[in-house]
Amino acid sequence: MIAFALRLAVSGGRPAVARLLTIAAAAAVGVGLLLSTLAAVNAVGATNERMLWANSGAASRTETADADPLRWRDHGPEYYDGRRLLLIDVAATGPTSPVPPGLTRLPAAGEYYASPALAELIRERPADQLADRFPGRLAGEIGDAALASPDSLVLVAGHDPEALAARPGVREVTTIATALPPACAADCPAVGTRGDAMTLILSVVAGALLFPVVVFIGTATRLSAAAREQRYAAMRLVGATPRQITLIAAAESTLAAVAGTALGFAVFLLLRPLVATVPFTGDRFFAEDLTLTAPQALAVLLGVPLAAAVAAGLALRRVTVSPLGVSRRSTPGPPSAWRVAPLLAGLAELAWFVGHRPATTNGQTAAYLTGFLVIMFGLVLAGPWLTMAAARAVAARTSRPATLIAVRRLADDPKAGFRSVAGLVLALFVTTATVAVIGTIDANRGTLSGDPQTRAAVEHGAPVGGPPMAGAVPEQVLAELRAVPGFRGLAIAHANPDGLARDRSEPHDRVAPNLTVCSELAQVPVVGHCAPGTAVAAVRPFGFLSLKSQETTRWPSAPITAEEAARLPVQSVYVTTDGSTAAKERVRTILGRAFPDQNGRTVQDWGSAQQQELAGWRQLADVVLLTTLPIAGCSLAVSVVAGLSDRRRAFAMLRLTGAPLGLLRRVIALESALPLLVVAAIATGTGFAAAAMFLKSQMDYDLVPPGAVYFALVLLGLAVSLGIIASTLPLLKRITGPEAARNG
Repeated sequence: MIAFALRLAVSGGRPAVARLLTIAAAAAVGVGLLLSTLAAVNAVGATNERMLWANSGAASRTETADADPLRWRDHGPEYYDGRRLLLIDVAATGPTSPVPPGLTRLPAAGEYYASPALAELIRERPADQLADRFPGRLAGEIGDAALASPDSLVLVAGHDPEALAARPGVREVTTIATALPPACAADCPAVGTRGDAMTLILSVVAGALLFPVVVFIGTATRLSAAAREQRYAAMRLVGATPRQITLIAAAESTLAAVAGTALGFAVFLLLRPLVATVPFTGDRFFAEDLTLTAPQALAVLLGVPLAAAVAAGLALRRVTVSPLGVSRRSTPGPPSAWRVAPLLAGLAELAWFVGHRPATTNGQTAAYLTGFLVIMFGLVLAGPWLTMAAARAVAARTSRPATLIAVRRLADDPKAGFRSVAGLVLALFVTTATVAVIGTIDANRGTLSGDPQTRAAVEHGAPVGGPPMAGAVPEQVLAELRAVPGFRGLAIAHANPDGLARDRSEPHDRVAPNLTVCSELAQVPVVGHCAPGTAVAAVRPFGFLSLKSQETTRWPSAPITAEEAARLPVQSVYVTTDGSTAAKERVRTILGRAFPDQNGRTVQDWGSAQQQELAGWRQLADVVLLTTLPIAGCSLAVSVVAGLSDRRRAFAMLRLTGAPLGLLRRVIALESALPLLVVAAIATGTGFAAAAMFLKSQMDYDLVPPGAVYFALVLLGLAVSLGIIASTLPLLKRITGPEAARNG
């Protein structure tokens, strides 16, 4: 029976082959996207595993081995032009000291190994902007095994054991970390990606991508549905059992699905190098990290053909129940209002979580992903009822023949009318929700880039509340800073051991303010200014490196002379420049060389991690938009063509009775355009509502309406959709000739 079914599947001539190819193509696209998403989730975990070695110096680690200790120091956060650098200082105490992955040997004192991306930067940039920060010479490059990404900036520097032991934060390790430490504080470099959060994001993206693909596959299976139903009904009349008919239909659809699934794995392999370049986590993936587990591959390999077989059986319920169910062509019952219930339930679920945000990422994934998927399912389920309601409303207010025929057909069979636009409606919902979420996050976090004046400054020193970085700044260092092209001003923040001018009523004054001589503060007006006649100002610790310019801020005076303040230990040095990368990095290099146990920081560094995250989310939004809209367009074209093919005899009879071709074309256009426009408006509103509730629940953000670009994109999408409908109308003349009425 299966062999007979396979022969039957390809014996219907060109239409049958075209249908099988379309199903296979739809399955290939869906499988390729699904595998790419699964591989991206796996790559996040692989990326984090590559960087476990960097946590070897964590104080909570207890792993030991019989080896010479390796002195280890995480240099702390370091940046170049907003890009994070991971700097590890090491010193071997014997020949058996452990070697980190990616290195063939430990660097000797005065040597360092750099990642390929950092080595390239060191070679390309002037030494006084980057290379001079690293004492010694470049001995080689770090291998991929120790890097999270091809773009990672990592450096392992060798030191004399005794000299390194005298520096703060040094630990002795006898093993290299291969798992996360039990607890992480400042001694665990923040170089990994929060896999749980990225899994949540990618899960939502997977749902957004796969729903239109599922609709496309379902639409493709409807090609030549009427002819196949007639054929199966005839087989029932000559004695075929329902089980045999179901088996034949399942074998036919499974044949195409198996071919499409196999092709989907090939599509994944072709997409893998492209997916690796998308900075989902802020940096690119290594292509070899985009892999699938055996259970994942097996589930897709077996699940997609099985789903196709089940869908084929459900699509032929009329034939398997009664062979006369097709020939009688009874009008299906109208959809009931309960179809709107899942849509409302999905919105209600998201609304409930506003103020009840789950505490864990797994809980958030279950809550938000479920809500969005239920809403998308609800839109598909409610679409026919909404189409029927709109058609009945239009029918009551029109007398034009084309409009009456179109809306009466939509009212009689709204499922068929909505089926053609379901993919585009979902794409519009996904587009709206994605743009609204990303736009709102961008509007709320975009300020992390700071004001132009604050972005031009570099601060180097001890962390707020920490011990001073030095007793004084050498005059030679001050002279080098002032000689930097693009230098604008310099102020030194001194420690305030006696807590002068401290306002304990202010919550941000948990530590005493820094003391700055007013003559220096006048050189950096972006920080603020002194009161007239004041010699020393008490500047809040967070007042120096601030996102917003504080030119209008008048700092309180401190009861101390300028000479006394200048003799106090130095907490930090604040330098303003012309804003060029060259000037800022030269300043950072000079101060890093003079005070190697502290780090330089800029406003750009502060916001770089969040900006990278936003860039990755924007990239995901682009992926969703560029994927769902073409798929939905293909679904629309296939659906309209399938509808024309199934009703060619009815249209041919209308032409024989004198109905003009233009009238029939208007009927087809209205049948597709009315559900598209009505449900599109509801999908857009639903997308905004879902985005608003997600943002309020997850991030406590109020929805920021998208700009004109979004609305232009929506109008363009609707115009292209109407153009796709119009492009299928010329087929009407060819398939509704007299022979169609005779042979239908």
